[in-house]
Amino acid sequence: MDLKKIRQDFPLLQAGSGQKSYIYFDNACQSLRPKPVLEAINQYYLKSSACSGRSMHQLSAEVTRGCDQARGQLAKFLGAARKEEVVFTRNTTEGINLVAHALSWQPGDEVIISDKEHNSNLIPWQTLAKKQGVVVKIVPSRPDNTFDLPAFEKLLTKRVRLVALGYTSNLDGATIPAAEVVKKAHQNGALVLLDAAQTAPHLKLNVKALDVDFLALSGHKMLGPSGMGVLYGKYQLLEQLEPFMVGGDTVASSTYTTCEFLPPPEKFEAGLQDYAGILGLGAAAKYLMDVGFDAIQKQETLLNEAITAEIISLPNLKLIGPADPKLRGGIVAFSIEGIDSHRIALMLDQMGNIAVRSGQHCVHSWFHAHHLAGSVRASVYFYNTLEEVAVFVSHLKKIRKVL
Repeated sequence: MDLKKIRQDFPLLQAGSGQKSYIYFDNACQSLRPKPVLEAINQYYLKSSACSGRSMHQLSAEVTRGCDQARGQLAKFLGAARKEEVVFTRNTTEGINLVAHALSWQPGDEVIISDKEHNSNLIPWQTLAKKQGVVVKIVPSRPDNTFDLPAFEKLLTKRVRLVALGYTSNLDGATIPAAEVVKKAHQNGALVLLDAAQTAPHLKLNVKALDVDFLALSGHKMLGPSGMGVLYGKYQLLEQLEPFMVGGDTVASSTYTTCEFLPPPEKFEAGLQDYAGILGLGAAAKYLMDVGFDAIQKQETLLNEAITAEIISLPNLKLIGPADPKLRGGIVAFSIEGIDSHRIALMLDQMGNIAVRSGQHCVHSWFHAHHLAGSVRASVYFYNTLEEVAVFVSHLKKIRKVL
């Protein structure tokens, strides 16, 4: 991987005239976008700005072809059996909500989640519990915050309809043993939905080999545009689901009293779509495949190991998640006793143009259960460098001395 060449693709990493370059360690929140993605988005607005599939003119046909190619790129990125298994959404949250509301539920049906779920994979099930009597069961993590497979197995009953788990945690970067989870859930007769928002940017996905039923991801975490995501679903399951949102472009025909829905994925993509976003997400998927996930993981591990080794001995600092950096991907989350996480983040920004995340990272439930006010989360990506790590560590040590 030619890191110097790659960094030239990201405008924010280049110092402008009279400006400092930014050290961007907030990638778990949202990644930067490379020039090919920006160009794909801009080309839509500059050259066509037409609707896909609604008009007979050449501009519309060009957008239709482009979006179809992007869907194919995402299918390849995911290892899907066919491109029709790729449903375009706004983000992971919408994908999870689509599954939650499209499945038919009976009172007493059970859903299994973990104790580290992002609100996007917690609140939809809480809502179903209140409205439809669904029972939400929570897998407790091991003491080191890794997934407890035996504890998960104990929760599997014949009432479990769906297992919905974060594939990789945005809290600490730990990844669950997804293949074993899917196998055991299927043996029990349950479906599996994986929240892959934090997985898709970092690990090679193969939904067909994994045999997962549904998987949701967000474009903005994997070099793509904001407000753009994907729900993968096995085609036969998508055929069975009732659409979550309905209206234009979801039906082949309608009368005043009836309608005929289109096949998947169209029946789930109601209304005019974000065509520029679709084209940008296709370009992002291609970019990541070209870089290669082996190279991505190697660089992230290198950076995580360097940060961890330097900060672990700081007074009253507590890492969140497993001690081994290899088990935390690109995330280094920590709290320092007696110091507000937001204060640390603001000082890093003001002193060194270093962007990190602070607070509870949409995992309020875990922080409340552990009686923690919040944490600082530095999340690196493949375009970050050891030189940036050194600057981050240096400033963090200075902050620790004065606070």
